[in-house]
Amino acid sequence: MINVLVVDDDAMVAELNRSFIGQVPGFNCVGTASTLQQAKEFLFNSDTPIDLLLLDIYMQQENGLDLLPALRKAQSPVEVIIISSAADAENIKTSLHYGVVDYLIKPFQFPRFEEALTGWRQKKSLMDNQHYYQQADLDLLMHGSPATQHDNKRLPKGLTPQTLRTLCQWIDAHPGHEFSTDELAAEVNISRVSCRKYLIWLAQINILFTSIHYGATGRPVYRYRLQPEYRSLLQQYCQ
Repeated sequence: MINVLVVDDDAMVAELNRSFIGQVPGFNCVGTASTLQQAKEFLFNSDTPIDLLLLDIYMQQENGLDLLPALRKAQSPVEVIIISSAADAENIKTSLHYGVVDYLIKPFQFPRFEEALTGWRQKKSLMDNQHYYQQADLDLLMHGSPATQHDNKRLPKGLTPQTLRTLCQWIDAHPGHEFSTDELAAEVNISRVSCRKYLIWLAQINILFTSIHYGATGRPVYRYRLQPEYRSLLQQYCQ
């Protein structure tokens, strides 16, 4: 379970963020802090380790960004996502300088909030579980997707994370297996038309290699197999 601390002096916003955290599997809000001093108590004097901080900037009498140098000075491993109405370049530059992992401008919708948490978790998993990296892994850490496919970070319209997860889990369990659209659709119990949309997208971002086979009728059959160097990227979609 990933422990999250919310730092925001607006009680309603803090409660909303707490509610959002509860809707993302694997994340747990361990508390809220309305001042930087309260946040420091949680971070440095609590028995509960904090993995992720959701930090506001504009607070009563305080600037949330003042907490960042204190974290770095203490060499704290906690990661920070800024959630603020501050949209000016200076605040954003300062946040990036101190290594925040994401920045959400208020107001925002839950899907963007969920993307921030799950995207950070995917990168954390990759960093925690690997000692050496291939370029595809490093591209995922630095850019969120392979370097040649930045525009495909988000799923195309009509594709859902749940179905993608099911397909990727099957492919990951059969890494050396070559398969057709019909075969995979039957294995995971979805329609052939739907399955093909996901396979085309996975091939576009280089996870799958596509080959064409011609049967007795002369009609081409597309077959797919996992590209081993992109398996770690595939596994990010399995979570």
